[in-house]
Amino acid sequence: MNRHLILAIFILGWSQSFVVALEQPPNIIFLMTDDQRWDSLGCMGNEIIKTPNIDTMAKRSVIFDEAFTTTPICMTSRACVFTGQYAARHKIWDFKTDLTADQLANTYLGKLKSAGYRTGFIGKWGIGHPRQANSILDYHKGFPGQSHYFKKGTDPKLKQGRHLTARMGDQALKFIEGCTKEQPFHLSISFKAPHCQDSMDLNSDQFPSDKALADLYGDITIKPPETAANHFHESMPDFMKTGMNRKRWEVRFRSPERYQKSVKDYYRLITGVDATVGRIREKLEQAGMSDNTIIIFTSDHGFFLGEYGFAGKWLPHDVSIRVPLIIHDPRDASVQGNRSDAMALLIDMAPTILDFAGVESPEGMQGKSLRSVLAGQTPADWRDSFFYEHLFSAGDLIAPTEGVRNGRWKYGRYLVPSKVKAGKSRWEELYDLKNDPQEKNNLAQNSEFKKQLKVMRQKWKKLRQEVK
Repeated sequence: MNRHLILAIFILGWSQSFVVALEQPPNIIFLMTDDQRWDSLGCMGNEIIKTPNIDTMAKRSVIFDEAFTTTPICMTSRACVFTGQYAARHKIWDFKTDLTADQLANTYLGKLKSAGYRTGFIGKWGIGHPRQANSILDYHKGFPGQSHYFKKGTDPKLKQGRHLTARMGDQALKFIEGCTKEQPFHLSISFKAPHCQDSMDLNSDQFPSDKALADLYGDITIKPPETAANHFHESMPDFMKTGMNRKRWEVRFRSPERYQKSVKDYYRLITGVDATVGRIREKLEQAGMSDNTIIIFTSDHGFFLGEYGFAGKWLPHDVSIRVPLIIHDPRDASVQGNRSDAMALLIDMAPTILDFAGVESPEGMQGKSLRSVLAGQTPADWRDSFFYEHLFSAGDLIAPTEGVRNGRWKYGRYLVPSKVKAGKSRWEELYDLKNDPQEKNNLAQNSEFKKQLKVMRQKWKKLRQEVK
């Protein structure tokens, strides 16, 4: 046979295989931690924390430097992720309410199941009871409530059994072992880590980490943030000084010794997640699936590490609402190793996942697919601001708040609990993020910024109507 003809046949066959590979729907893994602030990864500039596996993946990914949750509390944020909607639309404001049948069918999990994907979920379901998702999941290891990092016993200090994060990693490997190259798969893993093991016992172990990591970070001293100084707390209104953020601070950060223990344990939990990410990526490589598996890594919201004398989340400050976001698409080398300053929101996760899968987003989704942003083609009409809302009902313990953030200005509106629907304010915050990224100077009461305050109030009112 003529060698040119042989070459032509070879090229044609290779081209057809390449086209088939491109047309094959990708596998998609969605990894979400709980309470992980945006700056608690090595690839996000943290020089102390050890996250080698995520950092290595990030080098072949797109890192979003401006990613946020629209509501910093776990159940509501998860509902935002599942549905691609603001809380004002999906209306999940407590821990007991299940998604409706229609909402569930229109989550990214429901749509992927209908599109022929093998679907799996592991970890903290966070919205009502996980059994509601039985019909849309092929592999279901979701748990209700907060769970525990170790098996419960008479003495929690014994740390009995295998750490929860490692057990979730075992389940992820088992799911991958059950997948084939003939059927695309989606796996969502909702880590408990680095969420605390809630207790108001002053001597409780708030962040129980893997025993194998007990000595990690032991030889360093972590510097508290500048805004942890007492005068920042004293500048807050009275209802904030005695709220849940302060009560949790007393348990976790009340002394220099307690601060070091809590933050180091928090970091150890994140390092444990990093180890699990490494195991998952290694398993994909062994299974020959790594080249066609997209991995998204993020968190449900941020976390106070002593700023303003606070612990927890719930409030509109960046340490509470800003999250890490890494999207790894191994199929396209042109989008690897880039960083984006486009404003990304957790409500974008569902439409982005569906877009990757070639599945049309339901009409009710309010988020936007990030695929064009990944490719460096941010649309001209891409958002330059977003609406923030936190209306979980807890009186003065957790103040109801709303607000607006854009690339430069942050406006927080603390609402009168009995007049939330009307949006009546009892305290306002205005920060110039360009000149004050740590949000040290509240300009809302500064007459020089009266005009800017009015602009942000108007923006808040407009967006408040639009998100419903």
